[in-house]
Amino acid sequence: MNGVSFAEAATQRLETIGFRSTAPRRAVLTAIQEARGPFTIEDLLAEVPTVGRATVFRTIKLLQELELVCRVPLEDGTARYQLSEGGHHHHLVCRTCGSLTAFSDLEIDARIQEQAMLHGFALQGHSLELYGLCKDCRGR
Repeated sequence: MNGVSFAEAATQRLETIGFRSTAPRRAVLTAIQEARGPFTIEDLLAEVPTVGRATVFRTIKLLQELELVCRVPLEDGTARYQLSEGGHHHHLVCRTCGSLTAFSDLEIDARIQEQAMLHGFALQGHSLELYGLCKDCRGR
């Protein structure tokens, strides 16, 4: 982000589209910036206990819409979030340590679009998560 922290860049982006820079929102952005890897809503709530649950959820939703944070659904139905690497991508999710690795593949995306069209389906988006063991966990 060109020497600008995530929290500063996100605040600027939100202000540009008309959202105020409130202290609770800045606290959430700072907690996201300081997260060591993927995080949950509960992780954020624990980091900013004075910020209301609704503010945390609204902030995450806005950041997803701006593609600054991506949501990764897990097999158990829960979700984790991480800073987005930008652009459309998919995730490799380690079942042991929970690490998330983003990847892009134009051929996979083309096949998904092809299947949608074949079935007369108007595709508006998709996500793809692959579950298994990362290199580190496989080596243990």
